[in-house]
Amino acid sequence: MNKIIGLISGLCITFFSFAADKEIIKSTISEVTVYTQGAQVFRKANYTVKPGVTQLIIEGISPNIDPKSLQVKAQGNVVLIDSKYSMYYPQPEPVKLEGLPLKVKKDIQLLQDSITNIDYEIRELQDEIDVLAASKTILANNGSVRGQGKVNDSIPLLKMTMDYYTFKMNEINKKMLALSRKKAEKDVKRSAMHARMNDLKNYQSSSTPPPPKGPVHQIVVTVQSKEVVTGKLTVSYLVSNASWVPMYDLRSDIATGKVNLTYKAHVSQTTGEDWDDVRLSVSTNNPYQNKTRPVLHPWYIDYYVAATYYDVNTMYSNAPVPQVMNKEAKADAAKQLEEDMELSNAGDASDFTTMIDRVLSAEFKIDLPYSIKSNGEEHMVLVKNVDLNATFKHICVPKLDPAAYLVAQIVKLDELQLVPATANIFFDGSYIGETYLDPTTMDDTLSLSLGKDPNIIVKRTLLKKDLKEKIVGNTKERTMSYEIEVKNLKSTTIDLIVKDQLPVTQNADIIIEAIDLDRANYNEVTGILNWEFDLKPKEGKKIHFSFRVKHNKDQNVAL
Repeated sequence: MNKIIGLISGLCITFFSFAADKEIIKSTISEVTVYTQGAQVFRKANYTVKPGVTQLIIEGISPNIDPKSLQVKAQGNVVLIDSKYSMYYPQPEPVKLEGLPLKVKKDIQLLQDSITNIDYEIRELQDEIDVLAASKTILANNGSVRGQGKVNDSIPLLKMTMDYYTFKMNEINKKMLALSRKKAEKDVKRSAMHARMNDLKNYQSSSTPPPPKGPVHQIVVTVQSKEVVTGKLTVSYLVSNASWVPMYDLRSDIATGKVNLTYKAHVSQTTGEDWDDVRLSVSTNNPYQNKTRPVLHPWYIDYYVAATYYDVNTMYSNAPVPQVMNKEAKADAAKQLEEDMELSNAGDASDFTTMIDRVLSAEFKIDLPYSIKSNGEEHMVLVKNVDLNATFKHICVPKLDPAAYLVAQIVKLDELQLVPATANIFFDGSYIGETYLDPTTMDDTLSLSLGKDPNIIVKRTLLKKDLKEKIVGNTKERTMSYEIEVKNLKSTTIDLIVKDQLPVTQNADIIIEAIDLDRANYNEVTGILNWEFDLKPKEGKKIHFSFRVKHNKDQNVAL
């Protein structure tokens, strides 16, 4: 019975696909959620369907769509039957084989007559120009003009000759210039006529439709209605070739005790569809990341025996190899394992089933609309701007650097759902540098180093007068003492942390004893010493600490 119902359902769907009306509807991208890899695109469209089955086709879809992620919602009194992604190559329009139209033929004949007439006119102008050019040549080569003959013997004749030459040359040049201008205008008209003639003769090829540019990506939604229905369609799908990279700006102000965090996202995409004036969201989720958590299965172990090889001359053994079990041994082992699991109440068959957990992520919806073209260009999107409470302290490690560093300590960053990224640091309006924020590894408190403070003087000195070394039996004892001097030249009180250290060892023959630590916070595992105190304006303070090291006198220990 179930097979018959399934067969009927399949036949119905097949019938609908052949009998359904097809209608291409326009859609617009209304919202996009950009992930660290990929993006979720939301499209909206209006539709109107007649009674029966209709296929609503949405074109202009990204070629990078993931068909498995397609989701469709319809508003209106219709039933969604099917939704799918498809791609097709449009068929080129058939080439027209008939000859030129009658009107085009008449235009060609008339244009040919006009070209013939203008050719005669241009030839006539050229003949006149040639005659004038020959007249100029004869005039210029005349013996009287060139000073040959008896002209030189008579001044009046010379003057008459020059006047005649000037008059005639000017007259000839003016006529040649006018004729050349007319001929140039005729040449332009003739060129235009020839161009028009080429267009008319190429009418057949120009009317041929261009070949298809490529495949058309579309979403086909099949709906059924009992009446004429007008409604809205919402489609969402996942596309690749889109991502965003986080970036932070940290601006601190010691006067207010605040640190301003600007959370930015550099969004880029080459999905094949432009995002014009869309509502944008960025999410820390990666839909392409593995979502399957690891599951432990029973860990079977067995004895290993060394395989022995015999040769004619020698006998040798290789590395241990697993012992091969026969069928009876395997059956006994399986039965014993089953009994052990029942006795230990270890679990049931669900322990061997792979579980898929949804990874929790943070999503930030942007209130402003954005337009991002599919060209790979990065666009800076402001995600969040928040003021954080900070504690400003000075920290110095005089053993490594005789300077005090101003540090801003920020707490409760885990509530912001940050992701690892580079952060630009600004202090009192000045750019300090950049750091790297990694919420997956940072402690509860983030310490931002804002640079050296030249108004804090730090000096560390080895007190040679307290330096002692002696031998007691087989043991050498060495005593060392240091003095750290700090002074506050600022006009405000500061919270100062001074760090130093005692040596540590993992050798039981070496003994380290703290003699005087001047009330320091001492970590015996790391040997780190911490002093924290307030230092008033113009106030100075001295810190003393000393320790003793005992070791075998015949061994050397570097201190």
